[in-house]
Amino acid sequence: MTHVQRSVQRAGERFRGGDPEAGIETWHAFSFSGFYDPDNVRFGPLEACNEERLAPGAGFAEHPHRDVEIVTWVVEGELTHEDSTGATVVVRPGDVQRLSAGARVRHSERNEGAVPLRFVQMWLTPSEYGGEPSYEVVRGLPDGTPYVLAGAEAVLRVRRLRAGERASLPGAPWVYVHVVRGEVRLDGELLLGAGDAARLLDASETDVEALGSDAELLAWEMHAEPHFG
Repeated sequence: MTHVQRSVQRAGERFRGGDPEAGIETWHAFSFSGFYDPDNVRFGPLEACNEERLAPGAGFAEHPHRDVEIVTWVVEGELTHEDSTGATVVVRPGDVQRLSAGARVRHSERNEGAVPLRFVQMWLTPSEYGGEPSYEVVRGLPDGTPYVLAGAEAVLRVRRLRAGERASLPGAPWVYVHVVRGEVRLDGELLLGAGDAARLLDASETDVEALGSDAELLAWEMHAEPHFG
């Protein structure tokens, strides 16, 4: 991966938000809501990567979005999603959920289960603005199977590796790797633990290896920078 520009954000460097008294804990990778860092607004089309933990009964009341692609990966527990497209769905570990906001959509997210809920939610700026909102959920996405987010010219891959197992991640102008659990070694030298993320610019194919225990990671390959206006 010669000449590739890369940076690492450790789990402890994320901005902590949410509302702990309401049972909501959030760790933000980018500027979000009341937190603004001009040097950390986005990475390619990726504008948010939030780790969320919701206690039983906690959640986000119905609220609007526009011109954003929202992709959610449930790690533990069950997420109850409702939106103005008419979707009412329970999303479980292994499922990928996409909500394309279009010109306007409203949705709510809750933990209606009896155990804590943990999920990672990622927002990407679409290549084109406006249009009708849409929703889908893919049940049980197999390891390594590409999930194509056509609206943002991006591809998500979920890799679940056993201890010592290696895999390769495709190259792209922007590659973002977020470790969900376990520890991995990226490109033979970069160690990443749970909650850590690596940002790679103009990356070729990248090797990843699980260390010590099983690991799970989310890897975005992104091919188009968003344009505004």
